[in-house]
Amino acid sequence: MLTEAIQYAATSLVTPKQFRPFIRSSVSLWSRAGRCAEDWAAHEESCKAFIRETIAGMKQRRTAVVLGSGLLRDVPIEDLSAKFDTVVLVDLVHLASVRMRLKAGRFKNVRLVSRDLSGFDDAVAAKVPEPLSFLRQVPYLDLVVSANILSQIGVGSKRRLDAGRNPARDDILQKVVRAHLDGLAALPCKIALITDTAYRVTDRGGQVLEEADLLCGVPAPTAKRAWTWPVAPYGELGKDYQAVHDVIAL
Repeated sequence: MLTEAIQYAATSLVTPKQFRPFIRSSVSLWSRAGRCAEDWAAHEESCKAFIRETIAGMKQRRTAVVLGSGLLRDVPIEDLSAKFDTVVLVDLVHLASVRMRLKAGRFKNVRLVSRDLSGFDDAVAAKVPEPLSFLRQVPYLDLVVSANILSQIGVGSKRRLDAGRNPARDDILQKVVRAHLDGLAALPCKIALITDTAYRVTDRGGQVLEEADLLCGVPAPTAKRAWTWPVAPYGELGKDYQAVHDVIAL
C-alpha cells in the first residue's frame, strides 16, 4: 500500500489536472502487473515480438507513435527508441515509475503525451468521434502502434454509460470502438494493432462462469497472430477461478 501511495503521489505531481482521476486505475494496474508478472510474461513478450516483427520490415523509421503505452511492459521501448528518430507515447496517464525508467534509460528521443483516445464525449453528444485525427498532424509519421488499448476504450466507456444509464449505450460503445479501428485504417503509415477481444472467467474444472465480447459487438479484424492472456490468474480474483482474455495482433 505504501508503494502504491508513493506512486500515486509522484504521478499526480506530473499529470495534467484533467487526467488525474485516472491515476488510481493506472496505479492499480501497475500493482496487479507486479503480482502477476510471471503469468503475464508470455503475453507481454508476444506483444513486443509482434511490434519488433512489424519494425523489421520497415524502410523508413522517422516517427513512431504508441497509443496506450501504459506501463511499457508490452512495448519494446528500447527497440523503438534505437530505430526511430522520434517516439511518442500517448496515454491518459504516464506513471512516475515509467517516467523514471525512461529517464534512467536516457531515451532522449521519447516524448510523452497525455490524451484521451476514446472519443467518448463526441459519441455521447451524437457527433462522429475522431479520436485519432490528431495523428494526421504528426510530421514524418511512419508507425502507429495500438497497444492493448482498444478493449479498454470499450470497457471504460461502458462503465461511464452504465453509471448514467444512457439509453443509447450499445450504439455509443460500438461508435467508440469503430472510431479507433477506422482511425487506424485511415492512416497512411504502418499500423500494428494489438488488442484483447473477449474474456471468460473459468473455474478449475474448466467451466465458463462468465464471458463477454470486449469489442462491444464490433467484428474483430482478421488476426495475423492470436494468443491468450491470463489477466487474473488463480488467486488474483479467487483461489478457484481465473479470468483469461483472447488477444489478436495484426
